[in-house]
Amino acid sequence: MTTFLDKIRGRTRVVISETERALHLYKGELQGILGPGEHSLKNGRGSLVIERQSLATPQFRSAYEKALFDKLPEVAEKHLTVVRTNPGEVAIVERDNRIHAVLGPDERQVFWTDAGPWTWQVIDTEAEPELPQKLMRRLGDARQTQQFVIVPVTDGSVALLSMDGVMTRVLDAGIHAFWKAGRTVTQRVVDLKRQSLDVTGQEVLTLDRVTIRINLSADYRVVDPVKAATEVKDFTDTLYRALQLVFRKQLGALKLDQILERKGEVNAEATGKIKADMAEIGIEVSDIVLKDVILPGEMRDILNMVVTAEKEAEANVIRRREETNATRSLLNTAKVMAENPVMLRLKELEALESIADKVDRLTVHNGTGGLMNDLVRLRDEGTA
Repeated sequence: MTTFLDKIRGRTRVVISETERALHLYKGELQGILGPGEHSLKNGRGSLVIERQSLATPQFRSAYEKALFDKLPEVAEKHLTVVRTNPGEVAIVERDNRIHAVLGPDERQVFWTDAGPWTWQVIDTEAEPELPQKLMRRLGDARQTQQFVIVPVTDGSVALLSMDGVMTRVLDAGIHAFWKAGRTVTQRVVDLKRQSLDVTGQEVLTLDRVTIRINLSADYRVVDPVKAATEVKDFTDTLYRALQLVFRKQLGALKLDQILERKGEVNAEATGKIKADMAEIGIEVSDIVLKDVILPGEMRDILNMVVTAEKEAEANVIRRREETNATRSLLNTAKVMAENPVMLRLKELEALESIADKVDRLTVHNGTGGLMNDLVRLRDEGTA
C-alpha cells in the first residue's frame, strides 16, 4: 500500500545504512545529504538522483563538492570536516588519535565528520624545518613519509644539509628528518675518520733523464667539513693531484742515485708543501710515504750489474785480507818454531797424532824409545 501511494504521489523511498551517506539531487539540483534511515523523496518522472558514499572511505570526493559548499554551507559544515594548509605549511590529520594523512603545502582535503573523530596539527615548515624524533617515528610507522626526507648519518661522519641549493646546517651522527614543503632538500655525507689515499704508477723523469714509476701513500682526515666541501669540488681528488704534482716536481730535480739514496729526505720536503696546501681546505695530512721506486727493465739490469760488480770487488778485498792474515800467522808460527826446537817437535807429534787417527796402522822407525831420546836430547841442547 505504501509503495502504491508513493507512486501515486510521485515519491520514492530510499534507505541509507549506518555506514553510508548520500547526496540527494532532484531535477539536477542539490538538495542535501541523507543520513542513515529511510527517506521518502520526490521523484517525478525519474528526476531523483542519489549518490551514495561509504564511510569506509573517509575522504569526501564528489563532483558536487563545490555546489554543496556554495549552496548548502550549513549542510556541508554539519556533515563534513575540512582541513587546509597554506604555502609553507603541512598538516598532520589524525583519526581517533592515529595518523591518517599528511597534507602538503597549499592543499585541501574534505572528510566525512561521522567517519572521525578528526584532529589535525598544522606546522609552519619555515619555522620548524626539522621533525622531532617522536613525530618522525610515528609518521614512519603510519607509512606517511611522502612529505619529508630522512637523512641518516653514521658514527664518525657528518652531513652537510642544503635546502634549495644553499647549505644550512652541519648534522652530527644520528637519524634526522626535514620537511620538503615544496623545496629541494639534499645532503652530502663527509667521513671524518682517518683514511688512506694511494697514488700508484706515476711516471717521473729524473734530472739524468731516467723514467721511473713511483707509488705514493698518504694518510689524511677531514677536520673542517664545510671548507672541504665548499672550497673545492672533490677534496680527495685535490689531494691526489697535489701528491702527483709535488712529487713530480721534487723528484724531477734529482738524479736517480739521489732519489734512491735520499728517499726519506725527499718525503720530508714534499710533505711540508702538501700539508700546507691541504690545511687551507680543511684537510689534515699526517703521513706521506714514497713506498716504491720502480725502474725500467734496462736500468734495473744495469743497476744489478753495478751492484754485482761492487759486491764482487768487496768479496775480493775481503778474500785478500784473509789470505794476508793467514800468511802472517804462518810466518809468526815459523819464527816461533825456529827459535824453539821443542815446539817444532811438539808440532810434529801433533801431526803424527792427527795422522794416527785417520789410519789403521802406523810404523814409527827408530822406535818410540829413540823418539823420546831425541826429545830429551833436544831439551838438553835447549838448556845448555
